[in-house]
Amino acid sequence: MSDATHAMPKLHNAMWPGLVGKEEGSDHPPISLDRMLELTAAAEVNGQKFEGIDCFLFHPHTDPDASEDELKALADKVASHGLKIGSLVAPVWPGTVGASAMGSTEDTEKFKLAIEKACRIAKIFNDHGVREYGVIRIDSATGTETWFEDPAGSTAKIAATFQEAGKIAAGYGERLAAEGEICWAGMHSWRDVLNLLEAVDMPQTVGFQADLAHTYLYLMGYNAPEHALLKDGYSEEEFYAAYKTMTDALRPWTIDFHVAQNDGTVHGTGAHDKTGRHCPADDPNGKLDITKCSGYWLEGAKDRGIKHICWDGCMFPNEMLEQSGTWNTILDAMVKVRGAHGWA
Repeated sequence: MSDATHAMPKLHNAMWPGLVGKEEGSDHPPISLDRMLELTAAAEVNGQKFEGIDCFLFHPHTDPDASEDELKALADKVASHGLKIGSLVAPVWPGTVGASAMGSTEDTEKFKLAIEKACRIAKIFNDHGVREYGVIRIDSATGTETWFEDPAGSTAKIAATFQEAGKIAAGYGERLAAEGEICWAGMHSWRDVLNLLEAVDMPQTVGFQADLAHTYLYLMGYNAPEHALLKDGYSEEEFYAAYKTMTDALRPWTIDFHVAQNDGTVHGTGAHDKTGRHCPADDPNGKLDITKCSGYWLEGAKDRGIKHICWDGCMFPNEMLEQSGTWNTILDAMVKVRGAHGWA
């Protein structure tokens, strides 16, 4: 079936690859939102273009305390490129607005404040018309080291914070998607994130954000060897059996999805360390059949309210991000995913 019959899900590009792992004064400085929008809008594959972006709600791209007029101007700018806004990344981390979801009362109040600010921005974008779908992405905003000191107690603390955050989001008509990534406490393995979501027990409001690159590391048991589903040297048959086990468990919770590639290594830059390495879509060392693996997550996606998918390729060299060919290759991978698994 050709992609022409599949209007959904919409194809989005993430803006945070211009920020995550980037450092001022280095050879990989932040790339402005304006430039990321230009690169996104310029990409084209057989007449298909990106249809939207997902936004990172922190400096230098978006001031979480920006005025309504400033946010409307940002919305106008995005719309001027023929793009929509989808999911928003809440500034939940220490050093931004928020703090640890399993920290002190002061920390958890900061975490909830970050959700409040993200929901406020979402409402302004919604009222403007540039945003018609998407979720607000969160994580536990703390590393794994402290979590391991008291796994059960730590998960209970995160769950309690996520429940309070979920109440805030529900009041705005928003949903929260917890990012599955091995660097986040309580979300560092497929089994632990499942335990966390079940503890939160708000399936209509708090769900899962699956990223192909990050969830590949779940299979290998990085940061949680006891939950590994594969060992090095696995066969193709073993891989897809393990992949089915993981996706069957997490797919019912999945309300946001990132297309990505991973070469099986752990990588980090700057403050964002020990995470799954995102690779170019056509990386010869990529471990994933992007189109086939996406299908495991997108089964039933329409029924879960997913209306777009987003590319995520963090910590690519700036030189690579500035090349038009990079984005055309990414868009081509996205088109193939929708062609195989999309809907009318």
